[in-house]
Amino acid sequence: MIKTDILIIGAGPTGLFAVFEAGLLKLKCHLIDALPQAGGQCSEIYPKKPIYDIPGFPEVLAGELVDNLMEQIKPFQPGFTLGERAETIVKLEDDSFVVTTNKGTRHNAPIVAIAGGLGSFEPRKPLLENLAKFEDKGVAYIIKDPEVYRNKKVVIAGGGDSALDWSIFLADVASEVTLVHRRNEFRGALDSVEKVQHLKDAGKINLMTPAEIVGLNGKDHLESVVIRKTGDDSAINFEVDNFIPLFGLSPKLGPIGDWGLEIEKNAIKVDNTLDYQTNIPGIYAIGDVNTYPGKLKLILCGFHEATLMCQSAYQRIFPDKKYVMKYTTVGGVTGFDGSKKEAPKAVVKAIE
Repeated sequence: MIKTDILIIGAGPTGLFAVFEAGLLKLKCHLIDALPQAGGQCSEIYPKKPIYDIPGFPEVLAGELVDNLMEQIKPFQPGFTLGERAETIVKLEDDSFVVTTNKGTRHNAPIVAIAGGLGSFEPRKPLLENLAKFEDKGVAYIIKDPEVYRNKKVVIAGGGDSALDWSIFLADVASEVTLVHRRNEFRGALDSVEKVQHLKDAGKINLMTPAEIVGLNGKDHLESVVIRKTGDDSAINFEVDNFIPLFGLSPKLGPIGDWGLEIEKNAIKVDNTLDYQTNIPGIYAIGDVNTYPGKLKLILCGFHEATLMCQSAYQRIFPDKKYVMKYTTVGGVTGFDGSKKEAPKAVVKAIE
């Protein structure tokens, strides 16, 4: 059985940053993730997608963010169980938990932090009659490598952050980018909306709103899409190489939903007034997997939640120890092997 101080379910950015915050408190972490590598959606779905709201990084690719987080937690030597899904949880008499994966690997810890992001998920697909025929033959729901679209004619459909961000990014990659949205208003960040508008004015993006894709044409590969403007019975046959519908992901909690946790709209309810603990003491939920009044599904917010969770976890593990914030330094961090590792900035804390 694998024993640790904090068992983190989900090795995405929030789970990885929790390792760093726990390490500063000398708490050992082990992470479980159903994916074969750390990084969550940032590694599996959009490693080349630019992210603009990470402090200190005007722009960073999702995959690079994961690489940086992995480098940041190296001194604390976390354990990983990858390619396995957390299946069951049992609370022992000593108030610790045993989490068993679908492959039978058992883990024991006094603290469980669920950082599973959206859980298991699948893309939301448009209702087009012959959509499946062109999947992987010009139609894709996830952009892993933007170079696939180098010098290609690309149509993106959607009105959220992903559709906006990829339209902006591919404007310098594809020979032609067309963004189609069924409304004139977008759901994404205002800055991204403004960037798309500027690119449209500069002739680098075709913007079609309100409109929607109503048909796909081609033989062995997608050759064109049919676009219909809202309120217009006529439609145009638009020649393309690739169609990318970005309507978000349909999340599912999977086995975690059967653990007796309080669930609301497919997310885990937590107490955000203190530490993001669930209705089961000792089990926390941080990042996109949780919900509370005013919740924002941002990586930045997940980092904040992970920090407060670790503070609470320490007090739960060591109820008789007093924890005092001392000062900030640039002296690096000390790994569990006693070695000193340089870090850009490490928070040094003392226990009294």
